[in-house]
Parts: sequence; structure tokens; C-alpha cells
Amino acid sequence: MSRRDNRNNYNFRNRLQSIRIGERANYVNTPHVIAMVGLPARGKTYIAKKLSRYLNWIGINTKVFNLGEYRRHTTDAYKTHDFFRQDNEEAMAIRAKCCLDALTDVCNWLEEGGEVAVFDATNTTIDRRQLIHSIVTEQMGYKLFFVESICDDPKIVESNIKEVKVNSPDYMGIDQEKALEDFLKRIQHYQERYETLDEKREKYLSYMKIFNTGEKITVHKHEGHIQSRIVYYLMNIHITPRTIYFTRHGESEYNLNGKIGGDSSLSERGREYAEALAKFVKQQKLPNLRIWTSWMKRTVQTAGMITEAPQERWRALNELDAGICEELTYEEIKAKYPQEFAARDANKFSYRYPRGESYEDLVARLEPVIMELERQTNVLVVCHQAVLRCLLAYFLDYPAEELPYIKVPLHTVIKLTPIAYGCNVEYLHLPISAVDTHRPKPPAAEVNSRKSSTMSIRDFAPVDSRQEQINVVPGFLDDKFRGKPSDMSETDGEVELIASR
Repeated sequence: MSRRDNRNNYNFRNRLQSIRIGERANYVNTPHVIAMVGLPARGKTYIAKKLSRYLNWIGINTKVFNLGEYRRHTTDAYKTHDFFRQDNEEAMAIRAKCCLDALTDVCNWLEEGGEVAVFDATNTTIDRRQLIHSIVTEQMGYKLFFVESICDDPKIVESNIKEVKVNSPDYMGIDQEKALEDFLKRIQHYQERYETLDEKREKYLSYMKIFNTGEKITVHKHEGHIQSRIVYYLMNIHITPRTIYFTRHGESEYNLNGKIGGDSSLSERGREYAEALAKFVKQQKLPNLRIWTSWMKRTVQTAGMITEAPQERWRALNELDAGICEELTYEEIKAKYPQEFAARDANKFSYRYPRGESYEDLVARLEPVIMELERQTNVLVVCHQAVLRCLLAYFLDYPAEELPYIKVPLHTVIKLTPIAYGCNVEYLHLPISAVDTHRPKPPAAEVNSRKSSTMSIRDFAPVDSRQEQINVVPGFLDDKFRGKPSDMSETDGEVELIASR
């Protein structure tokens, strides 16, 4: 059996062990390497980090391998731009070794079950790209996709250098003007040998080119579902300065009663919050602001007093569907459905309510919202606790196991300001009291105790003999036979436009 066959069998066994009946198994059949291409200060690391965050959010195990970090760990020989001269043989040897070390780590990580590796480096010559192709595709049998960022707008390049590059570890303790001068000379050394991806000479490669941060995009020979998703995602991102505001609806009548789900109206304090939110939005004086809400009464009522911007209703922003547990308190769920209560505590992200949804389903439902948020300028999103947890996990890079426990208090505006490699976040509490609906993660011992005391015949239902290693989650029969949740219909992206008042 070949090394490639051994790897495929290993990955298949690993995935069988991690897939649970009823879960959305969003994995990659063949490991992928996404290799960046471009001169320094063209946004390659920005794209790499953003792409990694998106793929991890939708459930694809992704990791960035930055070649600059390998160089800094290998040597402290960098003193000036001379390190990047093409005739500096010692430095060229160090850089070539770092490249091979990084590619070795990429392959080892993918061998151990990783799904998409992003190789963040300049890769500006045909020779370097041929080396990557020979290792990744010919030797390892992985899929390879290049993403080239081309920018000839001096304002964008200068802004990127001043915001990110002069503050890198290479220029610690160095005056910013001297650092800027040195980095510009470093770019010149790369330009001497820079070869853009060539459709004729490199016709065997799959790649996309992004010009001036999305002004124009070309795609060549992209293959398969994962590369198509990557292309679509990268077509939607931009670097225009903007602010994103998130808030839950005002306190609802069901919040006061401790009930989950439903479509209740605002409480008296919830209506006070709606008034306070309208005043807050008016004070911000944000240009081109748009207001998004779900279709639920409590979010529409919360945004009802805002007159400064057009409003849109998104069905995809509706709260997580709790199925048979809708309009119950947690105490009632524990008493009526103890098995389901324990199963959800054991794996809150992947657990799906009978005839309802899981957080994993909700992430899939919110993908069109994320794509549109990436295209927007200033926007205020008024929605729900579980929905905001998923959205915040995307922007703030929370792992799946932490996502269901992100604190999203009522009567609080969450302000996100995108920066170079992430987001600044501020929590702005408006001074109206509200109940606390946050339910913290239970201790592991308590969860295990609940699971052992609520076992039933469903836990031991027979499965296909080829899937003996699958971890069966209580409640899977409900998932298997109930069909698609109502909020996962093909109209998830449907938007109702409300005229500005």
C-alpha cells in the first residue's frame, strides 16, 4: 500500500471517529494547500488570516504557516534590507531552508488530520512555485491553489506598510521613518525577480489573482467545492474602513419568564432599550448606515424607533430553533427531556434539538449573512443571543467549543472595528436593567454524571458495521428521521427591504 493510500485510510478513520450522527460533517476529502503569491505589503497575510478564520468557522480545520516567522525563528541575521538581496548567497540559503522547513511542517500537519494549510509567503518566482507544486501535488497528492495579490495603488501599499510592516518584529526599536525606508528597499529586491502567475507557462496550476484588494479578480482552473468556496469568499472581502454594531433585541417577555425561543414581544424595559438604542444610533452619525433585524417581533420592535437608516429583515438572523423545546424554561426541559438536556450539555455546539437546530446548523445558515457583512460599510445588526455568538465567533476567531458560551448580554451594543489582522471590540452597555440569560458551561463531572444517569435504548441503537467507531450522540434518531430544520430552507438568504422613514 502506498504512502498516499495509508494517509487516506488514516484520515478516513479519524473522521469516522469524530463524526456524530445528525451532525453536518463539513470536511475536505483531499487535503488542500493554499499558497499565497505577491510582493511584500500586498495584503497576503491579511488574506491568509482572514481565509483561515472563515474556513475554521465553517468547520474546516485550517492553519496558517507564515514563512516570515520561520525566518525569524531560524536566524537573527536580519539587520537591513540587504538580507533580501538576490546576490546575498548566505541569506538566500537561509531563506531556501526556511521554505523547505515550512513546507515539511505543512505536509506533516496535513498528514495528521489537518484539512487546509495556508502557506503565507511571497512565492514570487516560477521556480519557487514549481518547487511547491512538486512537493504538495506530485509527492503528497494534495490539492494546491495559489492566491496572488497584486497591488499597484501606492496609497494602499503605503498604508499597509505604515499600519503593519514597520511594527513587525524585524523593526523592533527602530524609528518608523527608517523602517519605512528599509522596507521599501526590501520590496525593490523582490521586484527584481518577481514573476506574476503566468497562464501559459504555468497553465497546469490552479490559481486566482486579486487586483487592488478586489477591484478585479481572475480565476484559472479552480478545482472542486473547497476552492470554489475560497474564490467566492475572497471575492466578497474588502478593506474599506467601517464599523459593525451588534446588539440583541431588548428584553422580551419570555426573557422575564426564563423561556427560550418563541416570538414574544418586548417587556417594558425592552421598550425602554429600543428608545435608548434609537438615541444611540442618532448620536453616532454614521454615513451609509444600514439596519438589519431578524423576522422575530422582538428584534423588529427593538429597531422600530430608529429612523436614520433603511432597515432590512433577514430570516437567516432568526434565533436558533429549539424544536420541541421551544417556549420552555431550562428547568422544564431538564424535567421533561432529561436525555436531551444532558446531551446538549455534553456537546453544545453539535447537539441538535429534536425537530430543531444545532449551533453547527446555525453557522451554516449564517454564512450568507457573513458574506454580505463583508461587503457592507457601516451596519447595525439587531438579532438574538445564539445568532450573535456565531457572528462574534467569526469576527473574533473563537473555536467551536467556546462559541456556545460567548457572553452576549442584553441591552449592550457590541462595536466591532476591523483592523489589519482582526477586530477591535467594545462592549457599550446602555443603562437599562435586564435579566441575565447567560447559562455558563457546566463542569465536566456534572455533565458525565448526567449522561450516565440518562442512558436509554437510543444510545445503543445499531449502526453500520463500517462505522463502529462513530461516537453516537443521544437523540440521533430524532435527527435522522425528522428531515431538514425549518430555518434551513432554500430561502435562508431572502431579504425583505424596508424603506427608510
